Amino acid sequence: MTLRLKLFLIALVTLLLPWAGFQFIKQMELLLREGQERAQLSSARALAQAFVATAPALPATGRVAVLPDAPPVLLLDGSPDDWQEAALQPWPSVAPLGRVHLAARASTLFGLIEVKDRSRVRADPDPLNVGASDHIELRLGAGDRRYVYELGNAAPGPLQVRVDAPDAPALQGEWVETGDGYRVEFSLFLPRDGLALAAHVVDAGGQGGARTYPVFGDPGRGEDTLLLWLSDAGFTRALQPLVPPGARLRVLAADARVLGKAGKLDVGDSESRTLWPNSWIYRALLAPPLVDASDYAWDLDTLDVDEVWQALTGIEASVWRPSNNERTVIVAAVVPLRWDGAVRGALVMEQSSDALLVIANDAVAKLMATSLIAVLIASLVLFGFAGILSFRIRRLRNATERALRPDGRLDPKLPHLQSVDEVGDLSRSFARLLDEIGGYNDYLRTLASKLSHELNTPLAIVRSSLDNLDHEPLPPEARVYADRARAGADRLWGILRTMHEASRMEKAIKAAEAEDFDLTRVVRGCAEAYRGIAGNRQVHMMVPESPIRFHGAPDLIAQALDKLFDNAKGFTPEGGWIRIKLALDVDGVEISVANSGPPLPAKMQERLFDSLVSMRDTGSLRAAGEVPHLGLGLYIVRLIAEAHDGSALAYNLPAEAGVEFRLHLKGMPR
Repeated sequence: MTLRLKLFLIALVTLLLPWAGFQFIKQMELLLREGQERAQLSSARALAQAFVATAPALPATGRVAVLPDAPPVLLLDGSPDDWQEAALQPWPSVAPLGRVHLAARASTLFGLIEVKDRSRVRADPDPLNVGASDHIELRLGAGDRRYVYELGNAAPGPLQVRVDAPDAPALQGEWVETGDGYRVEFSLFLPRDGLALAAHVVDAGGQGGARTYPVFGDPGRGEDTLLLWLSDAGFTRALQPLVPPGARLRVLAADARVLGKAGKLDVGDSESRTLWPNSWIYRALLAPPLVDASDYAWDLDTLDVDEVWQALTGIEASVWRPSNNERTVIVAAVVPLRWDGAVRGALVMEQSSDALLVIANDAVAKLMATSLIAVLIASLVLFGFAGILSFRIRRLRNATERALRPDGRLDPKLPHLQSVDEVGDLSRSFARLLDEIGGYNDYLRTLASKLSHELNTPLAIVRSSLDNLDHEPLPPEARVYADRARAGADRLWGILRTMHEASRMEKAIKAAEAEDFDLTRVVRGCAEAYRGIAGNRQVHMMVPESPIRFHGAPDLIAQALDKLFDNAKGFTPEGGWIRIKLALDVDGVEISVANSGPPLPAKMQERLFDSLVSMRDTGSLRAAGEVPHLGLGLYIVRLIAEAHDGSALAYNLPAEAGVEFRLHLKGMPR
C-alpha cells in the first residue's frame, strides 16, 4: 500500500466530523420534537378541560348515536320511500321489528319504525287502558327529566301521541297499517344534544297477554340507551370556539367514533406529496416513524388507531404523520376526556409542524454541504501532501540507489540535506552512512599498498635469513623444512610484489602525462604481440584501418590491454578464441576484449573491477605452487579507464558464447 493511499485512507477519518454533526442534529431534532409533542399535548390537555367544562357530558355507558342528516325531502306520511331514496342505512333491529331509521335535521329527530304484528289490537292511547292496544313507547331522558311518549292509533292516520308531561318536546307523525303489521313515522324536537332515547314496542295481542320488545334501552332503568347527537352540530359547536388557528380537533366517544370535529389545518393531508432531496434526506435520516395518514383522514367516522385506544385508557399519546407538503409534518395529540374523573372519550388535536422540519432540513442540508466541502478540501490537502512527501521520499530513494556507481565508488549526493523535517534527517543519516562506507572502501583500495609497505621489510629479513641458512650445514630432515619455508617466503614475496605493483600503478596513473597518439597503432601492436603468447587460442583483431587520434597515455592503455588479455587468456579454454576490437564511439572510443570463456555470474559483473576481487580458483593456484591471484588486474584497468574519463564494464555475450570487457574512453584532460 503506497503512502498516498494510506494518507487517503487516513483522510477518510474526517468523515467522523459530519457523523458527529449529524449526531448533534439528530439529538437536537429529537429534543425539539419531544418539546413540540409535550407542548401540543399540553395544549390538547387544556382544550380537553375547556371542552369538558362547556360541552355536554358523554355517558359513562350506553351507545352514542351521531344522527345522520335527514333526507332533504321527508314527508311524515308513513312511507319508507323517502328513507330509501336517501340511502340511509337502517338501524340494527330484531324481530318483530322490520326496519328502524333515525336521522336528524335542524334539531329535529326523524324516525321510522316498522313493526310486524298480525294480531292487530289497535287503539288510540288511553291513560285508563294502558297496555291494552299495540303501541310504541318512547322514553326521552334530558338530564334529570324523563318524558314518556305512547304512540298508538286505532286507525291509519296522524299519529296519536300521549305524553306524560306538558313540557315534553313536541312529537308528531303518521301511523300506517301494513300487510304484516304497522309502520310509524315521526319527528321529535330535540332541545339539545346528548339526550338519551329508549324505545319499546308493545304487542297487546300476543299469546299470554301483552309483550314488550325493546327497540332501544330504557334510560331510567340503566339499560342500553341511545345517546343522541345531531350530526356535526352539538360537539362541533362546542369545539368551534376552542380550535386554535391552523389546527383541528375531533371528539371521540368511548368506542372511538367521531362525535364532532372542527378546525382546519394549514396544509392538506398526505395526497399528492412532492419529494424534495433535502426532505428525502430528512425523512431517511432524522424523521421519526410516521404513521399512515389515511388512519387520520378527516372524513372517517371512527379513528381505530392505537393512540386513540391508549388515550381512552387514560394515557395521553402523540403521533407524527406526513402531509401533502414535504416540508411539513402533522403532529396529532390524543388526550382523554374525563367527566367526574372517568374517561368517557378522547380529544384529538392535530397541528402542522413546519418549523421543526424546516429547521432540521436546513441543518441537515448545511451540514452535508459543509461536511462535503470540508472533506473534499481535507482530502485534496492530504492527497497533495502525500504526493509531495512521496515525491521527496522517491527522490531520496533514487539518489541512494545511484550513490553506489557501477565502478564501486560512492556518489554521496543526496537531496533534502538542508530540510529541517524528518525527510531531511533521513537524508542526512544516509549521507553519514555513505560517507562511512566510502571511507571503508578507500581503506580497502589502499590496503594492498599499505600491506606491501609494512610487510616488505620483515619478509626481506626472512628471505635473507633463509639465504644465509642455505650456506649452513643442515641435516637432511631440516633441509626439507628450510626448503618449504623458502617456497612460502617466495610466494609471499610474489604477493607483495603484485600489491606493490598495483600501488605503483596507481601512482603512475595519477602522474601519467597525456599526449596525442594513434590509438589504432597501439591496439594493433598489442594484438599482434598477443598472438605469439596465446598458444593454440585464436586471437581475432577488429581494428580500423584508418588511424584514430586520441589524447591520453598510450603506455597506460597498453597496460590495460595487457591486463584484459591476460584475464581473457586465463579463462579461454584450449582452442578457444579471443577477440580484440577498437571502434569509435559517440563521445570517445571503445576498446573491447572478448573471449569464449565461461560466463560471469550476474552478481559479480559489477564487482569485477573492485580491488581484491577475483574469480580465479585460488586453491588450484596455490596447489600448483603459483602466486594466488589477488584480483588487482581489473582494478588497475578501471583506474586507467577513469584516468581517461571513461569506464570499464563486463558483459556476458548472447547465448553464453563468452565474456566481453569494454573500455569506454573519452580522453585525458588537456
